[in-house]
Amino acid sequence: MSGAPIVAHRASGTNGRRVTIHAQTVGLARSDADMVEFLRRAGLPDASDMLDDPRWVEWQGGRPHEYSGTW
Repeated sequence: MSGAPIVAHRASGTNGRRVTIHAQTVGLARSDADMVEFLRRAGLPDASDMLDDPRWVEWQGGRPHEYSGTW
């Protein structure tokens, strides 16, 4: 576990990734655009710059930016 405040959890089939911020579920992301919107709503306006920063986002169970579990 990285200790990043934002976690994109393992993808579930083709349904996307559950996203948590400080252990609170904020939604199900099916794309980077969804991730950015969740982070924007949480008060992080430069969220697109954070997606590849492991200090901010931990991508669990698969490659970053992939939202289906079919790889």
